[in-house]
Amino acid sequence: MMTSFFDQFASPYLMGVPLIIIAMALPWLLFPTPSSRWINNRLITLQTWLTSRFTNQLMSPLNIKGHKWALLLTSLMVFLITINLLGLLPYTFTPTTQLSLNMGFAVPLWLATVIIGMKDQPTIALGHLLPEGTPIALIPALIIIETISLLIRPLALGVRLTANLTAGHLLIQLIATAVFVLMPMMPTVAILTATVLFLLTLLEVAVAMIQAYVFVLLLSLYLQENI
Repeated sequence: MMTSFFDQFASPYLMGVPLIIIAMALPWLLFPTPSSRWINNRLITLQTWLTSRFTNQLMSPLNIKGHKWALLLTSLMVFLITINLLGLLPYTFTPTTQLSLNMGFAVPLWLATVIIGMKDQPTIALGHLLPEGTPIALIPALIIIETISLLIRPLALGVRLTANLTAGHLLIQLIATAVFVLMPMMPTVAILTATVLFLLTLLEVAVAMIQAYVFVLLLSLYLQENI
């Protein structure tokens, strides 16, 4: 029984082809393409407004050099939100429950921010490893600790996104299974459990959006430290 709960996180295959490729390509087909007309429909207007608001909020703490990342970070945010929300639909697969995929996003982007800091301002970038005013006796230990905390950042990014989505999907499946089991025996309890399931689903919708936002926000903070 417990094995079946985790089967939903296995990447599905069709004729030997991993369907995770389709799951990652599908979100881009769902977004409407802006037209050349001055007056667009409501969906495109809402999409443009939300994207511009998020981009302004994300780029406001960064200087001009950091604004080059606006397209990349905004696209990543939209992509993650769409994948996370589509994964809440029945009989779908959520690619962001795979740690390998999330690490594939986190490691290159984090490494790019570190390389930018080392290239443009190496003194300040290395100065983050040793706080000002540190006693001489603590310098070796603090350098080791700060280096480990720096190297663990991409792992924390990937694990946070994976763990939150995986836990939410498991809770939904567990409670849904309880509803089906209790319905013939205790209908009243099953109805109350179904209410909890509905509220949990709403919470998971919020978590899917918040975790995508946190992922991109932390990347922007890492970028802010190095520019």
